[in-house]
Amino acid sequence: MWRGPRSVQRVPRRPPRLPSPSSVAGPVRCVQAAAPPADAVPASALHAGRTPVLGQPAGHTRAGPHPRGGCAARDDTLQLYFLCAHPSLSPSSAVALTLRAVCGLTTLQIASAYLVREATMAQRISRAKRTVAGVRFDAPGDIATVLRVLYLVFNEGYSGNVDLAAEAIHLTRHLAAAVDHPEVRGLLALMSLHHARRAARTDDGGRLVPLAQQDRIRWDTRGIIEGMAILQPALVRDRLGEYQAQAAITALHADAQTAEDTDWPQIVQWYDELVRHTDSPVALLNRAVAVGEADGPRAGLAALEELDPSLPRYTAAREYLQEKSGDVEQAARLYAEAARLAPNLAEHDHTILQPARLNAAGHEGHS
Repeated sequence: MWRGPRSVQRVPRRPPRLPSPSSVAGPVRCVQAAAPPADAVPASALHAGRTPVLGQPAGHTRAGPHPRGGCAARDDTLQLYFLCAHPSLSPSSAVALTLRAVCGLTTLQIASAYLVREATMAQRISRAKRTVAGVRFDAPGDIATVLRVLYLVFNEGYSGNVDLAAEAIHLTRHLAAAVDHPEVRGLLALMSLHHARRAARTDDGGRLVPLAQQDRIRWDTRGIIEGMAILQPALVRDRLGEYQAQAAITALHADAQTAEDTDWPQIVQWYDELVRHTDSPVALLNRAVAVGEADGPRAGLAALEELDPSLPRYTAAREYLQEKSGDVEQAARLYAEAARLAPNLAEHDHTILQPARLNAAGHEGHS
């Protein structure tokens, strides 16, 4: 049985301004021994790093024509996702091919998601196309590959394209209704919790607002409660995966009524779990920032020193921790560099203003 962070016992505790629903209020340990549903994906398959292939999910029947085309269209789209996740392709190649051929993302967008050069990703997609050339698409791939596609589509949409993010949520919701899998629920919870904060991510002028400075009254409390209610049944099944871990981190942020109330020690523990499942450099970067919040900026900077400085947002993380440590001059220099390296215009516009803010604060302190 998994003996992970104690935070499972308390995630979520209390959504902002509303009590937790009864389904997520109780301790988890007392129900972990309960048997999973008969149609659950076997734990041995998940722990082995693979999940059973899915053609038509158990109990699934194709919907008839929908008045607005929604249900049938999502059936077809999900089926395309599974077919593009062909067994002859590696998971990363299958995801890249699906994002390009089905979702319509550009090669540059896909390369940015994978932290590789555009030319490298173009070669990967070309190889994937050659691999499946002439192959009959009648052998669907596994659900882990489809979840990765949905995750990356949502991330791309969350950074700007509202319709893309909404479509990813709709598809994941449709998949969760069709197949019983804790990571599907974890991903749906993650999307719901992130999307609930969307209105507060930018100000009236369209400028990026960091999480700590967001007006939490603008968060969609109903969406937060829904995300937490989706997450908790997945966690109690004791088959943790990367999307459940990410959702738990997001739930802890959503649980805090103010930024100061954030339970950073538990967030660090959840990042430890996430790293164990993915070894993602982005997860390690975010963990370093969480360590800086939990144990002090010097500890966070020490954790950051162990990572590759070429990572996206590495400089932004370092300047944030430098500012928290009191090294304002170094932080101002790093902010300027972080603005130059920002992956999108919103982050650039936010970061470029920070040196002036620090310099103004320094002058006020000396006056």
